[in-house]
Amino acid sequence: MRVHVVSDVHGEAQALARAGDGADALVCLGDLILFIDYHDLTQGIFPELFGLDNAVQLVALRTARRFDEARDFSRSLWASLAEPPQEAIEKAVRRQYAALFAAFPDPTYLTYGNVDIPALWKDYTRDGVTVLDGATVEIGGRTFGFVGGGLKTPMHTPYEISDEEYAAKVAALGKVDVLCCHIPPAVPELTYDVVARRFERGSEAVLEAIRATQPAYALFGHVHQPLARRMRIGRTECVNVGHFQATGRPYVLSW
Repeated sequence: MRVHVVSDVHGEAQALARAGDGADALVCLGDLILFIDYHDLTQGIFPELFGLDNAVQLVALRTARRFDEARDFSRSLWASLAEPPQEAIEKAVRRQYAALFAAFPDPTYLTYGNVDIPALWKDYTRDGVTVLDGATVEIGGRTFGFVGGGLKTPMHTPYEISDEEYAAKVAALGKVDVLCCHIPPAVPELTYDVVARRFERGSEAVLEAIRATQPAYALFGHVHQPLARRMRIGRTECVNVGHFQATGRPYVLSW
């Protein structure tokens, strides 16, 4: 059995269409939307709507952790649009989702990232594409459990939930062979981004579940340039499957 796993697709539909080549199934751990690309500020919804110069300024404020100023700057730009901001965002997001969901092979199993908008996914799923969040599925005789979204941060990305709600989804899985999340367990080496030079939020509930149930694998993404891409916690191999938008390569799981 061969399963390919991707995360942090961020608009990369062309590579996504090849991600399942040679695999029995594709697993996607979310962040399909590209809102702003920190490495190429010409790409994404924000520069599409407001131009390169404004994207540069927003990223500079966020990088300096001046989040209140960044939000005020962003609000002023949204207020300048000729149509309501939510309508403009939804149109741009739907264009990306249409291309990305069309690229998924059959079968694909996926969950939400913190920048995704779950309410829209129902309009793009089809036979062979299964969305799971706080739920399990059997793939090749192994139980895969999925937990989507992220925890609350000053960035206020679209799908951030409370620690309690997230922990309830983790608990609902029970014991699984492969634990699939968008965010990593709350381990410093797995949550620190060496390029952004900051810690992203990891999940204490995921860490506790790993220690208690010892799945064979815990797979995740979210941190684009982690200090450590993998480590063992007891018998569990914890793996950041990679920033797919940057590499175009899936992580391969075979048994």
